[in-house]
Amino acid sequence: MSAPRIVFAGTPEFALAALTALLDAGHIPVAVYTQPDRPAGRGRRVSASPVKICAQQRGIPLLQPQTLRDDHAATVLEELQPDILIVAAYGLILPQNILDIPTHGCLNVHASVLPRWRGAAPIQAAILAGDSSTGVSLMKMTAGLDSGPVFSERSIRIASDETAGELHDRLATIGGELLIADLKGIISGELRPVEQDEASATYAGKIQKQDAEIDWALPAETLQRHIRAYNPVPGAFFYTNQSVRVKVWSATVVDSIDASPGSVVQYDKAKILIACGSGGLQLDTLQLPGKRRANAHEFVSQIDIR
Repeated sequence: MSAPRIVFAGTPEFALAALTALLDAGHIPVAVYTQPDRPAGRGRRVSASPVKICAQQRGIPLLQPQTLRDDHAATVLEELQPDILIVAAYGLILPQNILDIPTHGCLNVHASVLPRWRGAAPIQAAILAGDSSTGVSLMKMTAGLDSGPVFSERSIRIASDETAGELHDRLATIGGELLIADLKGIISGELRPVEQDEASATYAGKIQKQDAEIDWALPAETLQRHIRAYNPVPGAFFYTNQSVRVKVWSATVVDSIDASPGSVVQYDKAKILIACGSGGLQLDTLQLPGKRRANAHEFVSQIDIR
């Protein structure tokens, strides 16, 4: 069997892990798709995606179309004669005429155990919901949102203090491992995809910055998950009485707090404790705009939020 003609499509670090796994296993894509360069970071400088940087370093032909919905995009992909198109966190919708081009279809590396948490932010959604486990699925792509049949999956436990960033890194590694383990079977037809149970499907919508704002009326346990889910992006935050935006990077649940939600129960160098709808949160790592992250001892010397 000759080496398959692989086209890869992905953009952020999660996709880079899958691309690196392919390269390390000797599967060199004939081309790589990634999103156009966009402004990123505090300075909003136009930056290349991690996948683009990797492709350029390896001398792999690179494509950055604004859309895949026009006839030109289909013509370009057809000329590549792909056996399979592997997609990981690409960020552009693949219309049906694109899905139909590769001989063995399009394969998606998705960061959840489908059909739970279809959509753009499955890692954050799993933490927000208090799920005890999540994983990675290899899915045959269809026109629906992450609704195609699944070839294989691998599950892991979510640690009680794990942030979205930490979970992302673990899942990215597992995604690459699973892809390499099962790619041959998928292309040969030895692995048959299994249809998803539509009745069990849940959805994880795209995250907006305002989603990360802390609502002190919610239970402390819910808010602790909220802080973990939005670490590192976009970062959970609240506003002080002086309208200063404070980011919270880590917090500990404290039971048996009898105070109105949002009130400051303790504010000194030993502890910052805020009452919630039930219980309270000890804010362990915080950050003011333009400042570095600080513990309670450092933070109270910067501002008084009471």
